[in-house]
Amino acid sequence: MNSTLHIWAGWLIDGTGGPVRRDVLIQIENGVISSIRRMRLEHKLSLEDRLVVCSESTVLPGLIDAHVHLTLSGTVDESVRQRQLSYTPEQAFPVIHSHLVQSLACGVVAVRDGGDASGHTLSYIRDAGHPPHPVQVKAAGKAWRCRGRYGRLIGRPPAEGMTLADGIASDASGPDHVKIVNSGVNSLKEFGRETLPQFSSAELGEGISAARKRGLKVMAHANGALPVRDAVDAGASSIEHGFFMGRSNLERMADLQVFWVPTAITMKAYARELPPESPEAVVAWRTLEHQMEQIELGRRLGVPLAVGTDSGSLGVHHGRAVGEEMGILLECGYSLEEAVCCATHDASRLLGLRGELGQIRKGMSGTFLVIPGPPETVTRRMACPDRVFVGGRLVASSDGAAERG
Repeated sequence: MNSTLHIWAGWLIDGTGGPVRRDVLIQIENGVISSIRRMRLEHKLSLEDRLVVCSESTVLPGLIDAHVHLTLSGTVDESVRQRQLSYTPEQAFPVIHSHLVQSLACGVVAVRDGGDASGHTLSYIRDAGHPPHPVQVKAAGKAWRCRGRYGRLIGRPPAEGMTLADGIASDASGPDHVKIVNSGVNSLKEFGRETLPQFSSAELGEGISAARKRGLKVMAHANGALPVRDAVDAGASSIEHGFFMGRSNLERMADLQVFWVPTAITMKAYARELPPESPEAVVAWRTLEHQMEQIELGRRLGVPLAVGTDSGSLGVHHGRAVGEEMGILLECGYSLEEAVCCATHDASRLLGLRGELGQIRKGMSGTFLVIPGPPETVTRRMACPDRVFVGGRLVASSDGAAERG
């Protein structure tokens, strides 16, 4: 392909949280953005240059989902969900690949996997036999949980006689980050029920310290006031879910700039998939509303937030759930530019992809998606971008056309 590509963006949301820009010409050379300027009809392009006209479309950075489970599907078919839990690598790898394809079709160019009981996702990305995929994957492998507590589907406890810190320090699987489960799940029977922390504050702190010595961030599954407080105080890089954690934890997270990945879409999915008048659906709706109140408060307090969906949980589908989670942020008072920032630049910071993905600016990878129409239509069209580019190369499009190689 030609080394220089020009994109005429009708509207540009660059991922910084700044205002939308109108009629912008983005120049990409050898996969890297070399200039961004106001588009003018008198601009002269050489015969070798390619111009992609998106003058009636909105261009934004490639999206990032900061919390997924690639071995699981969002299907409501319980028989499929149960089979996926016991898949062999040969069975799991095609499922992982299909979820990456789904993600890319929705403009998701990087994901952070929160673990599976067999470590299949980590094995998949470490398997040199697979051709490189345009979607970057950061994987935890197997999450860590306390013996006898929640988390069997995504991880394991430390071996007998070992502490959490011992397990993390001796893990030879080579994870990109560490996932620690420090609470139970939300109850769909009893609104607001909280569970005790899985690990003592001392053991949790030693475990996170062991991860840091290996240069690894820790994503902490934590719901409720005590589990979240302990995870924040112990030095977790991010709080995953954070349902019912309360104002004091949000204030502490704002002070320390600890990331929050609220995964509110999970409760919305439960509410719409369960029988409408069932007690479980009512609790799911109430839990969603409470989480949205916390998100609104977190925004006012300045808690850094990264979009993550928990894709693979019931009713939460890889790729399209990102746009749904962004829609929830808009309902909580975020501007479109802020919501895009949470799903691009801020998520990139959390995943350690700064300098690679997350913004459309000079020196960054030419990775972006093109969504038909003006900015006000973006969230409802997010599930089907017109085109997705990674490193200046077309990798997915609504008409099925994409470059190969």
